[in-house]
Amino acid sequence: MTQALKNAWKDACASTNVAKILIPTGTYKLGQVDLRGPCKAPIEVQVDGIILAPANPEKLDGNAQWVKFGYINFFTLSGGGTFDGQGQTAWKQNDCGRNKNCKKLSMNFGFGFLNNSIVRDITSKDSKNFHVNVLGCNNVTFANFSINAPATSPNTDGIHIGRSSEINIIDSFISTDDDCISLGDGSRNINVLRVTCGPGHGISVGSLGKFTYEEPVEGFTVKNCTFRNTDNGVRIKTWPGAPGTITVSDLHYEDIIMVNVSNPILIEQDYCPYNQCSKETPSKIKISKVTFKNIKGTSATPDGVKLICSSGVPCEDAELSGIDLTFNGAPATAKCANVKPAIIGKAPSCVA
Repeated sequence: MTQALKNAWKDACASTNVAKILIPTGTYKLGQVDLRGPCKAPIEVQVDGIILAPANPEKLDGNAQWVKFGYINFFTLSGGGTFDGQGQTAWKQNDCGRNKNCKKLSMNFGFGFLNNSIVRDITSKDSKNFHVNVLGCNNVTFANFSINAPATSPNTDGIHIGRSSEINIIDSFISTDDDCISLGDGSRNINVLRVTCGPGHGISVGSLGKFTYEEPVEGFTVKNCTFRNTDNGVRIKTWPGAPGTITVSDLHYEDIIMVNVSNPILIEQDYCPYNQCSKETPSKIKISKVTFKNIKGTSATPDGVKLICSSGVPCEDAELSGIDLTFNGAPATAKCANVKPAIIGKAPSCVA
């Protein structure tokens, strides 16, 4: 159906009236597509069927996404359909944890430079790599969006956001082997509401600071979310021994349930996976105005709160309020470095 979809897109995008492309119930094979605007009027793609990617990763260019939408204003992707990346073969070949020159694997979705758009009632399944990359977008909402991949699928991050603003992820379910949601540099005014995450690595800001020309992260709200059996809950991670000097500010985490989460609340400014960096020089990323409020549930480790900030630029204006986390039935503890959070109401006191 690859050429048929490209042809339909060309006609719909050229229409001066509101246009809709309908993919009905059924199972379809789809090659790599890059569907671009600008279009002359609002455009919708309604998917009711199951769309299959090539199982063989060699059939896709790993430097691009499998299904890409870009440069569109007033775009809608809707329906109860599923985009199945058929990633099992690719996962077996993935050695990126050990080999930084590994062959790139294709993501399921790329949303680039979209404005005033919505993705709703869609499922992304078994991507070969990240499920969704959001880049250069403004005012885009993901609603009732589902991401499914087993806990044995490497690097299958759910939604990665970079250089984008006013992005909303609401009423959604994300199960994967990596970050459920991650924010790259230049993310501004991002809202995550009523999202269930797990398994996976939690909801992360970063990693940040690895490169020189990064942009600040400002305005991030995570509210009314649930984490189940994740490696982390809410996490901010920055690289030590790296050149980046941006600021991270106005991050708010509120009304969150943790169920058997290894690191429920985590600031990690010494993030250095696979010993890819030197910890001799502290992170240069400045974190400020971060609040953790009404976070309850169970920690899978004794330290329910870890705020490990940079010795070079300590965290400022951090707050812990209404933190009620237990480990094996006892109150979880808090470990802090280079930060003095305000403690309001119930919350564990920091131990250095």
